[in-house]
Amino acid sequence: MRWLLGALIAVLASAPAPAQVSADLELVLAVDASGSVDQTRFDLQKQGYVAAFRNPQVVRAIRSGAAQAIAVTMVQWTGPDLQIQVVPWTLVRDQRSADAMAAAIERAPRQLFSGGTSISGAIDYGLALFPENRYRGTRRVIDVSGDGSNNRGRPAHLARDDAVRAGIGINGLPILALEPGLDRYYYDNVIGGPGAFMITAESYETFADAILKKLITEIADAGGGGSPKTPPASAAYAEVRQVGQQQ
Repeated sequence: MRWLLGALIAVLASAPAPAQVSADLELVLAVDASGSVDQTRFDLQKQGYVAAFRNPQVVRAIRSGAAQAIAVTMVQWTGPDLQIQVVPWTLVRDQRSADAMAAAIERAPRQLFSGGTSISGAIDYGLALFPENRYRGTRRVIDVSGDGSNNRGRPAHLARDDAVRAGIGINGLPILALEPGLDRYYYDNVIGGPGAFMITAESYETFADAILKKLITEIADAGGGGSPKTPPASAAYAEVRQVGQQQ
């Protein structure tokens, strides 16, 4: 498995994924479906994504890019070997295609229910999805949302570092309902790459607002890339928290 991951990283780092269609962003949405996420919490996550893609603000952000399009896929994840792609790579370029993406998310049933919390497994799985699509994005990002720190599989920061070396950014949306300090964990161990950021959700009930703000920020930055994430420090961490609270 390690040699296969190493070969994949080498391919991703050396050349863009085979592509026929240009996009401003290739985005993997990795959604927590672990045992701590009961059906009500899962549905709140799902409806948050559905509402975000139906929001005209997201479409305006997409239309502001050079290619005026993003490529998106959705993954559910739990344990180290428990991930599944529930919405295939889809090009979103206008309200019609955004509505279609929202409908696809709404139709996708929950397929995972337990197995621990392996953020590293989610990142590794997301990394493998980029060579499979037919898009060439200015940026490639895995967007991880979840309510717990990594407790299965290899440490999350190792998976993050492998992804960053392959040219993939990791952004985060920690849900603080069960672990109030999860935002610090995400800052130290999950997010990484040029312009990496996170936006927190204080509870599942506020997830919809958080994911809307996060998608708009993510898409609007698709052409810029931002500056590299600074090493963990109190001032830098406070700035990340401020972004999440003010968006």
